[in-house]
Amino acid sequence: MGLTLVEKIISEHAGKQVQAGELVISKVDVTAVQDGTGPLTVQEFKKLGKTKLFNPERTILFIDHASPSPRKELSNTHTVLRNFHKEYGAVLSDVGAGVCHQRLVETFVNPGEVLVGADSHTCTSGALGAFATGMGSTDVAVAMALGKTWLKVPATFKIVVNGKFKKGICSKDLMLHLIGMIGADCATYKALEFCGDTIDNMSMSERFTLANMAVEAGAKCGLFVADEKTKEFLRQRGREDKFRQILPDSDAVYERIIEINAEDITHTVSCPHTVDNTKKVSELGRINVNQVFVGTCTNGRIEDLRIVAEILKGKTVHPDVRMLISPASKDVFKQALKEGLIDIFVEANAAILAPGCGPCVGVHAGILGDGEVCLATQNRNFQGRMGNTKGFIYLASPYVAAHTALRGYIAAE
Repeated sequence: MGLTLVEKIISEHAGKQVQAGELVISKVDVTAVQDGTGPLTVQEFKKLGKTKLFNPERTILFIDHASPSPRKELSNTHTVLRNFHKEYGAVLSDVGAGVCHQRLVETFVNPGEVLVGADSHTCTSGALGAFATGMGSTDVAVAMALGKTWLKVPATFKIVVNGKFKKGICSKDLMLHLIGMIGADCATYKALEFCGDTIDNMSMSERFTLANMAVEAGAKCGLFVADEKTKEFLRQRGREDKFRQILPDSDAVYERIIEINAEDITHTVSCPHTVDNTKKVSELGRINVNQVFVGTCTNGRIEDLRIVAEILKGKTVHPDVRMLISPASKDVFKQALKEGLIDIFVEANAAILAPGCGPCVGVHAGILGDGEVCLATQNRNFQGRMGNTKGFIYLASPYVAAHTALRGYIAAE
């Protein structure tokens, strides 16, 4: 009986062939925490009585969720991470460097590796062909100390996408369509393995979006076979020597196979207050918005900003709309500056935020007022997600976000 992609990667790290449903001890290559989960991880690590990290060069501390800090209490938690970095030699990604999941794929994670992070969207790195998953702070503390973790090998849903997107359709539309189709908890603790000619033709940026939102269907991880596009991405980041390809077996056993025709995908949004509450933009009617937010670990990459800039160029954001744009990392910000995208955004009256999570987590930089509506390119729209339980969040692609900012209501043209 053949192995799926996730079974192959975990088999390598467990030192034996494993199959879905098994409980195993797996080696861990990279561990990561952020400023929301990191202080508790540090506390739990110190309880273990360990005097050093198993692999400090691949233990990453990110200050990105409240970055820069809006309150003294959060500033103090940042100090905890900075002091841990100095004491134990872990890598520190400080204010302005960017969102942890973007930074992980840019710099730290490679195909075939295992990454555990104290953040649910750690699954983003699965687009590189790695097993990347979120865990609790205590579990990550143990992995930091021992270089291994325990887990149940997930069964796999094979997501087969073929065909060509219509003009203006993004991988975000595909992922929202998928989640709306199967539900927000249908794939709980499963691996989503993406394949098909649509996936093969996608850029790495588009694949990162799909992997990032795998957890919004409940999945443990979202996985892609590393290919020439992966290799080119690694080459651009100075890690071409880290490229390797792991393929699922032709006779691998999948719990479920879902086939999607890319030509059937249209502009899709998630309506309040759950990600699987999806509708086509054409079905919405007129929904006025107060704020549009472009950024996050889902859609804050340079390719996303290019889409928005192309639509905004020479135009002005609707006077009733606040448009916020946050590049996902410092490197994305620098590239956007180099290409003149930031100038386009500023001329269109958008506000540019520092690289980081910003409004997405509702701590600072864009909290909604009572009854306000935001159209965001982020991955979650739970009630209160953007800092106010009386706010309303719609999720959409960068393409829809740009048109919405110009129109003043949710639109795709």
